[in-house]
Amino acid sequence: MTRIVIIGGGPGGYEAALVGAQLGAEVTVVDCDGLGGASVLTDCVPSKTLIATAEVMTTFDSSYEELGIIVADTTAAGPSERAARVVGVDLGKVNRRVKRLALAQSHDITASVTRAGARVMRGRGRLDGRQAVDGSRQVIVTAADGSEESLTADAVLIATGAHPREIPDAQPDGERILNWTQVYDLDELPEELIVVGSGVTGAEFAGAYQALGSRVTLVSSRDRVLPGEDPDAAGVLEDVFRRRGMNVMSRSRAEAAKRVGDRVEVALSDGRVISGTHCLMAVGAIPNTAGMGLEEAGVLVKESGHIKTDRVSRTSAPGVYAAGDVTGIFALASVAAMQGRIAMYHFLGDAVAPLNLKTVSSNVFTDPEIATVGYSQADVDAGRIDARVVKLPLLRNPRAKMQGIRDGFVKIFARPGTGIVVGGVVVSPRASELIHPIALAVDNNLTVEQIANAFTVYPSLSGSIAEVARQLHTVKTGEEG
Repeated sequence: MTRIVIIGGGPGGYEAALVGAQLGAEVTVVDCDGLGGASVLTDCVPSKTLIATAEVMTTFDSSYEELGIIVADTTAAGPSERAARVVGVDLGKVNRRVKRLALAQSHDITASVTRAGARVMRGRGRLDGRQAVDGSRQVIVTAADGSEESLTADAVLIATGAHPREIPDAQPDGERILNWTQVYDLDELPEELIVVGSGVTGAEFAGAYQALGSRVTLVSSRDRVLPGEDPDAAGVLEDVFRRRGMNVMSRSRAEAAKRVGDRVEVALSDGRVISGTHCLMAVGAIPNTAGMGLEEAGVLVKESGHIKTDRVSRTSAPGVYAAGDVTGIFALASVAAMQGRIAMYHFLGDAVAPLNLKTVSSNVFTDPEIATVGYSQADVDAGRIDARVVKLPLLRNPRAKMQGIRDGFVKIFARPGTGIVVGGVVVSPRASELIHPIALAVDNNLTVEQIANAFTVYPSLSGSIAEVARQLHTVKTGEEG
């Protein structure tokens, strides 16, 4: 029987284990924290659970008056008096729910993997030397008590994820200066939160804590928030942040953070110092590849610490694959899972389609959300692809008007002549759900005519997708709208 050892139990690891076991291999998963990895225990699942509470707060706060909802303070003197809105959050209760759901998800994953026939070992794994004459490799597993066990594998998958990057002069203490794995230990809502870093993680937490009631300052070293996202989408989000009272400091690089009593002072590179009750460092991640014997095993590692892989997840070492954040390819649970599945399909000789990043849909869980798929505005602007672009504001959508949605749009990219859809952006509440029809179009080379001719519910936000497709058809044919 083919022996497969998977080091790391994140999405890439546990999805690979399920596939490997289903295809008849003897699979062992080595993990030190719990299956699901950081994605389930400290990153994706916890943060999106926290954001779910923030989403309710934001939706209520932004539209309750327009929709005619009255909130009365129960301490008002009489029934005729209308008191100010009183809505708060118990962060301790929220975080206890976050941790409970994360652990439950991890247990569910472990149960699924073991039911499939894979073995789960607690410990840290590392490669031991190069490939043997018979093609096998050795993996050394170190348990919590220091004991070691050697496993023989015909193939090894490395899926050990990443951990928060730290600034030398801004070391997290878990109380006032925090990284994104430590925020779930807070029992009280930060009164004044400084978020350093305006990428996806920083933007998501900044928006969430602002919605929960914190006064938030977002420190961005770039010209705008979310510098890697669609510029129109990032512009909408930054405008929303500012309108809701967030202090967005663009072109401001943080150099240090220190505690001063019960407060935190953050020093900027231009000499300014800003102060808050808490500081969240969201300045990127470092792959967990150190001390794993990769170089000795012949695995090529980039200067950044990421493992170099091809489109079927192979590394430079025969029989060694890698998946997830350790590869430096889209830090998304969906991509990690696909990389893990592809690795198993490839090694075990099953039919496999190489990873195609131009069909990956992703989402930023801010409010509004930003969902993207396929080619981007940057690709079009740089001439990497010739595409026609139409953007339609949600303000024109009847369902958006009914729900009090003011911000957002649908944008689709289509090839001239053929009208084949090659990309799209949705900025909207629950954009993560609305991007799917565009993702289907990109993945299956559908045309704008096919999207436009499909019935949509009236009224619905998805109607804007069909409307954009109709406008792109007009652009393609040269007709007057």
